[in-house]
Amino acid sequence: MARIQCVVCGKPYPDEGVPFRCPECGGVYDYDDVPHFSLDELQHHLPGYWRYRAFFDLVEGAPVVTLGEGNTPLLWEVIADQPVGLKMESLNPSGSYKDRGSAVLVSQLLGRGVNEAVEDSSGNAGASFAAYAARAGLKCRIYVPESASGPKRRQIEWYGAQLIPVPGPRSEAARAVLREAEKGVPYASHAYLPFGLMGIATIAYEIWEQMGRSVPASLIAPVGHGGLLLGIVRGFSALKKAGWIERVPYYVGVQAAACDPVVRAFQSGLDAMDATGEGDTLAEGVRVRQPVRGKVLIEEIQASGGDFIAIEEEEIYQSYIELGKRGYYVEPTSALVWAAAKKSLSKIPQPVVAVISGNGLKYYPSNQTH
Repeated sequence: MARIQCVVCGKPYPDEGVPFRCPECGGVYDYDDVPHFSLDELQHHLPGYWRYRAFFDLVEGAPVVTLGEGNTPLLWEVIADQPVGLKMESLNPSGSYKDRGSAVLVSQLLGRGVNEAVEDSSGNAGASFAAYAARAGLKCRIYVPESASGPKRRQIEWYGAQLIPVPGPRSEAARAVLREAEKGVPYASHAYLPFGLMGIATIAYEIWEQMGRSVPASLIAPVGHGGLLLGIVRGFSALKKAGWIERVPYYVGVQAAACDPVVRAFQSGLDAMDATGEGDTLAEGVRVRQPVRGKVLIEEIQASGGDFIAIEEEEIYQSYIELGKRGYYVEPTSALVWAAAKKSLSKIPQPVVAVISGNGLKYYPSNQTH
């Protein structure tokens, strides 16, 4: 079973409490190996993706906190005569893939005795955490940038969480919640805490099942802090380690050109990440200037094979429109993968699966949207 440890000093994650960073050196926590996977250990009596509970590395006694997440459809489209599968993570209970991480995260928090927590988000993670906190009876406060989409903010409040808007860009909300965490309030960070990666890895398991126990030749996903693509990478690696697949997909991580630190770091070295701006973008879900999982994600993709690309605003908007005309109501962050598929299809192995990360009901276009 994989263990959580600091990526800098190697100290193991403590048995009690939920520190979001290593108290010894300030490093980020991560698992030291890919998830364990075995068909013999599936728990089919549990709901949704909880059949994979044995692979979540939950603390003993952690409850099952669920709203029916997982089991999202894989729908097939055609671009330039090539099949492209859309993994519809937008159909999770709160409307985004974040629910896969939140369900495991909240279960872990309860198992560790946490009854109150804070989180920061551009919208989706906050809404998801608020939903599962409400389900579990966990008190929470969510810090969001003032620019966060109105429907996401309303969703957070509707679940009963305390919403705290923070002036300025996304990074200011992160700074505000860190100040709260420094006072001793548990910081249930979807970015810093690694627990949710085990839940996100189930996207890979489901795709493998839905494709008849095979894998796509390429997989495309949006990249903000990096947890979505990293979790999927770990899931396919777990299948490979268990002997169920011979190869993993070619991965394509997608960012908005207005804020593309991982793309720049992949192309020009990690120092390039620090010089990245935090421009306005329709794809607010990936407007992350200092991605917590950026470095390890780059290392994983360099080892397994893949690329990172940036998409301009006009391409994001046009792809957002095109998906709607095909019957998919997605938020603009999800449109990144459609734009990336059109741009990359002739250069990457076939068939391709792209992850639709968020529902269009969470986004309300302004008069300036185009």
